[in-house]
This record gives sequence, C-alpha cells and structure tokens, in this order.
Amino acid sequence: MIRWWILMLQLTELFVSSVVHLLYGFYIFSSAVAGDLAQAWSEGFFKPVVKEEVTRGTTTNADDLPPIVLVHGIFGFGKGRLGGLSYFAGAEKKDERVLVPDLGSLTSIYDRARELFYYLKGGHVDYGEEHSKGCGHSQFGRIYEQGHYPEWDEDHPLHFVGHSAGAQVVRVLQQMLADKAFKHYESTSENWILSITSLSGAFNGTTRTYLDGMRPEDGKTLKPICLLQLCRVGVIIYDWLDIPWLKAYYNFGFDHFNMSCKKMGVWGLVDCLLGNAGPFASGDWILPDLTIQGSMQLNCHIQTFPNTYYFSYATKRTRKIMGITVPSSILGIHPLLFIRVLQMSQWCHPPDIPPLYKGYRDEDWEDNDGALNTISMTHPQLPIEHPNRFIQNDSECQPLQPGIWYYKLVEADHILFIVNRERAGVQFDLIYDSIFERCRKHVFRKSPQTLPNEAHH
Repeated sequence: MIRWWILMLQLTELFVSSVVHLLYGFYIFSSAVAGDLAQAWSEGFFKPVVKEEVTRGTTTNADDLPPIVLVHGIFGFGKGRLGGLSYFAGAEKKDERVLVPDLGSLTSIYDRARELFYYLKGGHVDYGEEHSKGCGHSQFGRIYEQGHYPEWDEDHPLHFVGHSAGAQVVRVLQQMLADKAFKHYESTSENWILSITSLSGAFNGTTRTYLDGMRPEDGKTLKPICLLQLCRVGVIIYDWLDIPWLKAYYNFGFDHFNMSCKKMGVWGLVDCLLGNAGPFASGDWILPDLTIQGSMQLNCHIQTFPNTYYFSYATKRTRKIMGITVPSSILGIHPLLFIRVLQMSQWCHPPDIPPLYKGYRDEDWEDNDGALNTISMTHPQLPIEHPNRFIQNDSECQPLQPGIWYYKLVEADHILFIVNRERAGVQFDLIYDSIFERCRKHVFRKSPQTLPNEAHH
C-alpha cells in the first residue's frame, strides 16, 4: 500500500513538472512569435529611421576591440533563433562588439565546443572521426561560409561569458585549443582565450539531473519513468518530423544524427524511441555531462591556464531555518524552479550506492538555484580543486590575477539574468555592466585597451 502511495506521488510530481515545463516553453515560443509579428507590423506601417554614425576624431574604433562571446546554456539559443527574442535578455546591446552563437541546445558539451570553434573561425564543423564513429553520428555538421571572427588567434584573443552549461563549453573549448585538437589548425593555444566569465556555470555537475531522471548509479542512463524520458521522446519526434520553418525557429542541434523522417524512415524512428539509436542511446547529449560523474570525467582533462582570467558568479536561492535548508523566497523564485529548489535542497544520495566521490556529503549540495547546486558554480573543484578566491566586492580582486577563479555569490535563481530582463530589475544591469567593464578595462595581456569614444589624454 505504501509503495502505491509513493508511486502515485511520483506520478503526480512528474505530471505537475511536465505541465509547468510545457507551459513555460509555450510562453517563450509564443512570446517570440508575438514579438516577430509586432516587429513586422511596425516595419510595415512605419519606415525605420536610419541614424548616422558620428566619427569622433582620435578615438579607437570598436572593431579594434576583441569581441565578447556570450554562450548560452541548456535549452538555450543564439542570435537568429526564436525570432527577435534574446537568450541574454538584451545584454548583448551593452557593448559594441558582442557575439551570440547559436549552438545545439541539447547536444553534448564536446559537440558544442566544436561548433563554437567553427562558428568563430568559419568552415565545416568537424566533430572528429573517432568521436563521431563512437557516438554514431556524421563527422561533419553545419557549414559557416564566413567565420564570425576569422582573425581569432593568440594575438587576437577573445572574452567568453558562459551561462550555465555554456561556461563548461568554453572550458572544454580552451582545452581543445591547448591540445591542438582541430584539424588544419596546428597553431591553436589556450592563449586564444583572454578571459572566461561564468554566470551560474555548471562546473561540477548538479543533483537536479538525478531528480529529472538520470540514474545516480552511473550518471549515464535514464530511469524508465521520468521527466527526461518525456523530453527524449519529444525531441526525437520533433527532429524526425523535420518541419523546416519550425526547426529554423528553434533547433535542438541533433542534425548530425540524421534523425529526420527522410533519412531514417519509420523504423528508424521506432529504433530511436526504443533507445537503440540516436544521441540518447550513445550518451552524446548534454544531460550525462551535467551529472556529477560526467562533470568529473570532463574536469579530469580540463586545466585552468596561467594566462587566462577567470571570474564566476554563483547563484543561490536557499537559506537555513533551524538547521534545515529551504527556499529563501516564494515570490522571488521563478515558478518553473521553485519545486526544484525545494527538492534539490532535500535531495540525498541513495545509501545503497557508493558515494559519488571521496568525501561526498549531502549537506554540501543543499544550496542551489533551482537548476544547479551552488557548490558546482563557484569554481572547478572535482576531482581536483583549481586555484580560487572568494570575493564579496569586485574591488577586492583589483588588479586581477590570471590563472585564479575569482567567485562571487549572488542571491538569484538560475534564470534571473536571462530571457526576461524585467525580472532582475536593477540587478540585471549591475551584473552585466560589471562583466563588460571587467572585460574592457581590467583584463588585458599587453596594454590597456582604448574604448570607443574614449578620449586620449
């Protein structure tokens, strides 16, 4: 009888979570469509005003500054997807040279790092022969006729800002550059990246993956009934239907798995749904990388480099009341995340399974922002802790030293600084202004940069 009650509670929670996530996805999609329709209507009735740019004497052109690359997280999107909607809620408008790449929203950290390289340099995305064969997908993906920053090299390094899984993507990319892992690019090095800023970055995994359906035993396979199983089925059908205008609007990034109805047919769809083929069968998708085990495997091969500047904002929406960790607010947490903040704060590792790592304690993973545990966001620390320093004010880290992860705690949920700017209010401007100012004024290798419209004295 007790087992039946537990099963009913689990199914109820699954139903509620599914409905909440579907409604939020529909809200984002409909907001994008409404925005596009409004823009089309406006442009149809009103002629856009073209403003003339004023050149100011001896100032340095914005083109002389290294671009700042904003890298989205899971289920995210870049410029050109979802119409005029901005994943970073318009933060890219705060600087004159910002790139917002569109990477696979559910593809693995490895695949996304490869895509990011070719987005910047240009060319045919090459996932690597060995990796592609092992994961059962095409070796080559999207073609970038023109790179968004083809001059990228050690003399023209870039700043990267990654949200959520996007931060780990940039770290993997930097390691690939150091390892010279790109064919026909023998001169790459870790110094191609000048700075990495993490905003709620997924460095050490998250216990939410287990709540959503990853098995804590291995961190690779899914439970038979869970939220991620519903997600898996939906993504497979979405890709199989392959509706051009819909995929142009939003794409999960699995085109290199050739899952469309034209390429795999009905039996191929059945094979994918049964878990015998596709990214969910091979494990080449993002959720295994976000488990604690998957993150530790990635971190084993990623270094913190001595010539790169690192900064991290770790978010949390929990507090302790009488020794118990609970959500710190009701109205201040997004409805999509409130249940997960509570669940993650109470999650316990199954006692019949060996600890995830030596010294593991449930209480270390209680603080969270509804998607990631705060311990995961501060700096890379599993399986080996990287150099780090906790700061409360930005002034404490001036002058910045390379090779050290400076991290700061912020009271916010996981999506406060993306999609909806109004939710964060003034905090949105404070965070992004400090990020862009740091990139432009406090991070340099040779000499301080001269900003556009900044007079010489």
